[in-house]
Amino acid sequence: MKRSTLIFILLFFPNSLFAEYEGSSFSETWQQVTSDEYLLPRNEISFGYILNWGINEIRASAKRTLSDRSDTLPQFTKLVHPNGICLSGKWRIINENPYGGYFKQGSEAFIITRASVAFNKTTKGNQRAFGFAGKLFPTTNSDEVVKTANFFLIDNLGGTRAEHYTSVNMTNEPDSSITLAVIRHLIYSIKLAVTFGMADSNPGIRQLYEVSYLGEENTSTVRTPRWMKVQALPGQMVNAEDFRDELNVDMHAGEIKFTISVASIEGAHGRKQWLEVGEIILDASVVSNSCDHRLHFHHPKWKSNLTY
Repeated sequence: MKRSTLIFILLFFPNSLFAEYEGSSFSETWQQVTSDEYLLPRNEISFGYILNWGINEIRASAKRTLSDRSDTLPQFTKLVHPNGICLSGKWRIINENPYGGYFKQGSEAFIITRASVAFNKTTKGNQRAFGFAGKLFPTTNSDEVVKTANFFLIDNLGGTRAEHYTSVNMTNEPDSSITLAVIRHLIYSIKLAVTFGMADSNPGIRQLYEVSYLGEENTSTVRTPRWMKVQALPGQMVNAEDFRDELNVDMHAGEIKFTISVASIEGAHGRKQWLEVGEIILDASVVSNSCDHRLHFHHPKWKSNLTY
């Protein structure tokens, strides 16, 4: 594997030790995330010490990123999406659809999300690539220890001038614009080409089978949506300079709602045939050290045998 690929896989994932994954409870994970709240930081991207690493260390760390399913880790630095806000609430699938696991109609789970931007620019007026990482706890008992499922969505890999996080939609196969910000952060651009795809050779899309397999005993016949999209419901726009202030639930009368849509078919001109299946209702938010430096979202390995 090329050195540039190994470096850039490393960027999205912390340097952690292998461990047997036994799951977590929503309560203990959210308690950790909210334990060390701080004022809005501006965490800067820094690549210097990574570039000084040897190829063996980089290879070992890249392997860990695909194997460690831990929900929280010891302190680490998110080198690509360093600034975020964490929110928690419920995932609900309301409408009938052909997909399995926690895409099934009637599914309900606790969820912890991290909304973020790539690079260092958190305020409007800058080129911002918004991200939405979700961690599902497949239970309605907040204290039950369960194995989680993770998903990853972005609006545009290169970023846009959108003024509001709540005005964009985010998908697991985002558009990609070549911008000055991307050119300035070339390592980041290389990283995205790999880790947002199969994390080792299939660029451009993050698969959703962790969600569609959740709770299924026989996954061989389970259907998985090829695409997923989340978007804030209209009428929730807050005119804040920093996206983290925009997503503070206290600015939204206590909750923010996003719709969940899925698709597996493209129509004319590549238009996806979206089916709205449910909602994410977020009723708590925090900007914290653990949100930026402890919460971990596992990236699954690519599967070539999924049923769509």
